[in-house]
Amino acid sequence: MSGIVGSLARLLGLLVIAALSLQLYFFARVGAMAWFDPQSTAYQRSEAWRLATQNGALAWNHDWLPSARISANLKRAVIASEDAGFSDHSGVEWDALEKAWERNQKAEAAFTQREQQVQQRVGSRLPAPSTARAPKIVGGSTITQQLAKNLFLGGERSLARKGQEFVVTAFLEALLTKERILEIYLNSVEWGEGVFGAEAAARRYFHTGAGSLSVAQAARLAVLLPAPKRFEKRPASPYVLGRATTIMARMGAVDVP
Repeated sequence: MSGIVGSLARLLGLLVIAALSLQLYFFARVGAMAWFDPQSTAYQRSEAWRLATQNGALAWNHDWLPSARISANLKRAVIASEDAGFSDHSGVEWDALEKAWERNQKAEAAFTQREQQVQQRVGSRLPAPSTARAPKIVGGSTITQQLAKNLFLGGERSLARKGQEFVVTAFLEALLTKERILEIYLNSVEWGEGVFGAEAAARRYFHTGAGSLSVAQAARLAVLLPAPKRFEKRPASPYVLGRATTIMARMGAVDVP
């Protein structure tokens, strides 16, 4: 019996050491980003592999641009669209997360109820209505959280992954300035299939550099961020243009770090 307890204790100790080592690794990587630009993110590498295996060739467009050469219009537009409190919060907007959780729960409950109604109609041999699409998951993540996820973590949704995201977010906020966090985010975020970073996005959609983006162009790029692969098919759709107008109206109240 004592041998089993000892083995379990050693196993637990190894797991704790492994977990702490992983956090030290993340801490060191984030700390280095104060001086060195990350060459790629975990999300970029996963997309590169997907594109290479899917198309047989690597379709990749990514050019790093220092913060001073990125248009202030784009910075304001992205903050206004993605994270209005970016300059003030400590990395996580807990109220926004709570509201997103409540919306997701309500959407899931409504979806489950519709599915049950479908099953009841099928069971009673009545014509079944078309099955509704699964509800869209609302995130409520800040720019810092999005960067933490893109830099190191996968896209799966689990409590463990979310917990790790909070830890990396805390490291980013503690070790980097807000300006640096925004610089890395704007240079690494996806803006379309194989299109990463502000410079590549500006070239792809407006045939200009990221430093020359107008207010309207910056707002339209900001609209693409939640679903770039979907919106890139119609970057001038009525929805994109309407949403861009809303973002432009908010840009004047945004503080850029």
